[in-house]
Amino acid sequence: MKNEIKRALISVTDKKGIVDFARELQTYGVEILSTGGTAAQLRKNEIAVTDVSDYTGFPEMMDGRLKTLHPKIHGGLLALRDNEEHVKSAEKHGIDMIDMVVINLYRFEDTVAKEGCTLENAIENIDIGGPAMLRAAAKNYRFVTVVTDPADYSKILQEMKKHGGKISEDTNFTFATRAFQLTARYDAAISNYLGTLTPEGKKEFPETYTMQFTKSQDLRYGENPHQKAAFYREKDISFPSVSNARQLQGKKLSYNNIMDSDAAWQMASDFELPTAVIMKHSNPCGAATSSDNILEAYKKAMETDPVSAFGGIVAFNRRVDKKTAEEIAKIFLEVVIAPTFDKDAIDILGTKKNMRVLEIPSFTRVGHADYDYRRVVGGLLVQERDHIGENIKTAQVATERTPTEEEYQALDFAWHVVKHVKSNAIVFATKDQLVGVGAGQMSRVDSVRIAQMKANLPTEGTVLASDAFFPFRDGVDMAAEAGVTAIIQPGGSIRDEETIKAADEHGIAMIFTGKRHFRH
Repeated sequence: MKNEIKRALISVTDKKGIVDFARELQTYGVEILSTGGTAAQLRKNEIAVTDVSDYTGFPEMMDGRLKTLHPKIHGGLLALRDNEEHVKSAEKHGIDMIDMVVINLYRFEDTVAKEGCTLENAIENIDIGGPAMLRAAAKNYRFVTVVTDPADYSKILQEMKKHGGKISEDTNFTFATRAFQLTARYDAAISNYLGTLTPEGKKEFPETYTMQFTKSQDLRYGENPHQKAAFYREKDISFPSVSNARQLQGKKLSYNNIMDSDAAWQMASDFELPTAVIMKHSNPCGAATSSDNILEAYKKAMETDPVSAFGGIVAFNRRVDKKTAEEIAKIFLEVVIAPTFDKDAIDILGTKKNMRVLEIPSFTRVGHADYDYRRVVGGLLVQERDHIGENIKTAQVATERTPTEEEYQALDFAWHVVKHVKSNAIVFATKDQLVGVGAGQMSRVDSVRIAQMKANLPTEGTVLASDAFFPFRDGVDMAAEAGVTAIIQPGGSIRDEETIKAADEHGIAMIFTGKRHFRH
């Protein structure tokens, strides 16, 4: 079934493209109803418009709060054209059918994201009439077309051109679904915001928490081939991430590719200097910085564990140039990630047809609170993202010896790395290179042992970072045997004096940050 568009109600906050769209509608003889600023803009561009207040015979009032909540509007949207009683009621009360609504809503999310937004301002930016009309039109999708996104104007016009001013029921159903998705997200934003407000002040987490994600792609399978999977992302992502990256080449990303790519990018973007990170199963098997160029950082990162790097994920926090691409192409890698790539680099990486290449967007914007989410059966864990905020120069020096300047640099590098290693986490490092990693062990001393065992480079003269405190001195003793000269850890164990004594016995400098960085 196809419905001819004879009358459209247009009331938009985002006025991008609306003049051209309305002008095209009028070529099909569509009567346009409108309100406020939208009507004014259409008239300014010589498009004939009937004000909603003239159509309903009821003036706008209460600062515009009351204008579209009227039987002539909602009757025209909700009436079933194939229901005789509905049609008779509409004729009796002078209700004309409205075949299309073009509406987007007050910018509530943008309003509450602004610094210093007051409750009064937030409340005034809650749209009432808009969602009501969207829901009414979407409910009656068999007869009404509902348009919420300027990006869809061209699709509507193409179909009207193809079918002589008519829109199919299938198209209406698609747009009705989008309308309900929009109103669900809008109500969630309002609920989440108001839920943080109490008479005592603002709280971090509301009593209920609602989020909406949009499907980016279906995946071949999940972590394992017998698991079905899909990738969803937030509509508005507030920082550069894998979720809003542009894939330049290669096969479709898998579930595990996305997980590891996210871990690699998060780690690479934590560093100020040019940095390369190699990730395998969400743990770094290589990392390095360079004051000179990204190629040097990549070569040093590859030295950490070239065996584990095979088939890994590489992330850079700088542009990838031709020489770096030539080096990357020497080994099989699943994914390469960077903020941008030179054209020559793209050409070289293009010879590796199956390698996925992701370009991370460089924009930043004010957005939602920066949270981490972890699903558990029957529940959701929500926490603030774990950012490195410590200046290690202000950390407590727990031992007799204070770290040297070079040791402080190495400790800072190691502290940034260990935050991204699964607990129990231990890393050996120099001031610009990861040397050994011990990840995910049930015993911290085992993590030290594994980090030393996995080291492809000499551990003599390295520093050690531990994501949480040492419960016993055995980890410090083992670090000393490996040639570690300085240790960074949170401190806070009831046996801190024991570990401090061990460090002093070995001439190791040890500092306590007072903050741990577990990563489960």
